[in-house]
Amino acid sequence: MLTHIELFINEMRELFLPDEVYVMDGTQEEAEKLVSLAEKSVVDEKVVLKKLNGQEYPNSYYHRSNPNDVARTEHLTFVCTPTKEEAGPNNNWLDPIEAKNKMNSIFKVAMKGRTMYVIPFIMGTPKSKYAKNCVQITDSVYVALSMRVMSRVGKQAIERIGTSSGFFRGIHSMGDINPDRRFIMHFPQENLVMSFGSGYGGNALLGKKCYSLRIGSYLGYKEGWLAEHMIIIGVQAPNGKITYLLGAFPSACGKTNLAMLEPVLKGYKVWTLGDDIAWINIGEEGQLYAINPEAGFFGVAPGTGIKTNPIMMETLKNDKFFPTLFTNTAVDNSNNTPWWEGLTDDEIPSDLTDWQGRKYDKNSGQPAAHPNSRFTVSIYNCPTLSPEYDNPKGVPISGIIFGGRRKSTIPLVYEAKDWNSGVFTASIIGSETTAAASGQVGTVRRDPMAMLPFCGYNMGDYFQHWLNIGKKAKKLPKIFMVNWFRKDDDGKFMWPGFRDNSRIIKWIIDRIECKVDAAECEIGLLPKIDSLDLTGLDIDKEVLEKLLKIDKNDWKKEIEMIEEFYAKFGDKIPKELKDYLLELKNKVAL
Repeated sequence: MLTHIELFINEMRELFLPDEVYVMDGTQEEAEKLVSLAEKSVVDEKVVLKKLNGQEYPNSYYHRSNPNDVARTEHLTFVCTPTKEEAGPNNNWLDPIEAKNKMNSIFKVAMKGRTMYVIPFIMGTPKSKYAKNCVQITDSVYVALSMRVMSRVGKQAIERIGTSSGFFRGIHSMGDINPDRRFIMHFPQENLVMSFGSGYGGNALLGKKCYSLRIGSYLGYKEGWLAEHMIIIGVQAPNGKITYLLGAFPSACGKTNLAMLEPVLKGYKVWTLGDDIAWINIGEEGQLYAINPEAGFFGVAPGTGIKTNPIMMETLKNDKFFPTLFTNTAVDNSNNTPWWEGLTDDEIPSDLTDWQGRKYDKNSGQPAAHPNSRFTVSIYNCPTLSPEYDNPKGVPISGIIFGGRRKSTIPLVYEAKDWNSGVFTASIIGSETTAAASGQVGTVRRDPMAMLPFCGYNMGDYFQHWLNIGKKAKKLPKIFMVNWFRKDDDGKFMWPGFRDNSRIIKWIIDRIECKVDAAECEIGLLPKIDSLDLTGLDIDKEVLEKLLKIDKNDWKKEIEMIEEFYAKFGDKIPKELKDYLLELKNKVAL
């Protein structure tokens, strides 16, 4: 009798009619074979993978995608729940029957002449009760190799699934990379995602945003846990004590840099557990525990460099795990290495091939690497990987940091008074958009919990779920808001950021441990300037005061935008959050 996974494979074979079916086993030998195949394969008139300089970047390969396929395609991403209200105004909705009919019609015979790769994988460490079993189908060897880096692929997943039918099903085909036939359909009630017409990570690596966040958030809603767009770090103090923190930031707001921070403060160390996704459960004694379901980093290359993130650069040059992939960066032909803006402070190399395969002209005014160019590298390559990374229980969380990119209004850091006010603080986050999502760059978009593109159900219900978690847990972490990106009247950043952000992390830990006082203001609790450790930092007191200033006129404008955002959800916005908004409105009106 066939198992459910075998039945699924047979069903997909009949739908796609591939020339071959290959079930991945996750071994090193397999990875080397698939890389060799990718080096010989041509898609869209491009070789799928090109080997890079192994002395500079061990086990590294270059991939160039179609110019129309370089970011998440949010306007063609749908959540297919039985009713539109369940999906909410935060999602594009399509009737599940209509969505399946549409996808099955374009899937039909789509893999003829191609290989269908079957990727059995686990999100989370295999021994954890919080880990989830998954299977993805794809016709992209690049996707297959990327999934090997980003998850636990192979026989252990098949063994965990066994005869069960309870595994996530991800169905993906690149098709002809036609943006007019590019759809990513999520079916939360069925634990299913269908994706067609894209090879970009966020659209094609279905274990990532599609499952770990959109489907995962819905599972968490039903099962009593949270799937969040968050880093996980452990901050070790000079006395050896480690405090575990979560952090939620929209893309390109310094999330990965914070996850791999080298503190400027003597005696402090940051241990990395994850740079993008956290699954949060109520664990022992009612405390929140978090695991990272992923096994790799899918990071933005531009802005990552020796000065900004030396730990990531060391990770990219580590040879522990095979392979490391670079996508849509430029290539320095003088030494066959990837190159991007912000890699070093050196002169732009004279012989660059840009991300579209053309000789780069320095005078063009265009970047050589695409602003959303990426690297895909194993988390086991990270020299600061926490010893607790594979702990099946996860790590106990003492604080949650929310942030965004704002040139004004939001102070450098403040603390919410309690859990519910923290949920309100997180629900009103606004951040300037980046190149990680297709569309206009630089406009302020409301992005609650940094989850607006990733919440797989109505965000009004999502806010209530956060409040409910607060009622169920007995030991809640403190909640903070940060903004590294505040600018002065000349448009210059007032806070140095990067390693100096460790000063703010120290204040956060001091507040968690009740070591320092804070000043109450309209929006929460602000640092007293003398409570910040500014040792070795040349910054004027006047600048610090501006960084921590609450401008009531700015907040009046902010409240108008929040009211407009909340109105989209109508009665779904919990009363507690409406009350906090009214309270804030009254405070800034005085």
